[in-house]
Amino acid sequence: MTAGPGGGILLLCYGNPARLDDGLGPAFGAAIEQIAPPGVTVETDYQLTVEDSHAAAGYRTVVFVDAAVAGDAAFFFRPVCPGAMQSFSSHSLDPEHVLALAGELFGRKPEGYALGIRGYEFNDFGEQLSPAARANLEAALQFLLPVLGHGDFARASAATTACPGGRASKDGD
Repeated sequence: MTAGPGGGILLLCYGNPARLDDGLGPAFGAAIEQIAPPGVTVETDYQLTVEDSHAAAGYRTVVFVDAAVAGDAAFFFRPVCPGAMQSFSSHSLDPEHVLALAGELFGRKPEGYALGIRGYEFNDFGEQLSPAARANLEAALQFLLPVLGHGDFARASAATTACPGGRASKDGD
């Protein structure tokens, strides 16, 4: 399930599985790996790092999957535009910074999207998801699986406009 330069879909799933619902990103990645959709690569880690920009540079589309700490919906799906970093730390990056570095360091500009799955329990230790977070994980899987198949991420993300350079962005970003 590896892609050549600029091809395929990369899911960067991140969060801490030992912090209850913060493990939603890795749980999503594990569920997708079980299904193994063609052309989709899954990478899982605790946080996004500079190295993820190298991985992102090899794909046409990158979906960043993480737990969301707020919101009324089970999940959100929105475009991510490359963005300049206000400060630099090699230990943790935002999705916007990963995409910016993919362009700056490797000359590649993959499309980017964020899938935030609503979690509720983050302040204790444990390797299980809350029942509500588990239901939201299932809803997010049911949403994204068809999108991974047809590849129309822009249509799947609501209210998009073009980012500078032709990439998608949520209105008002």
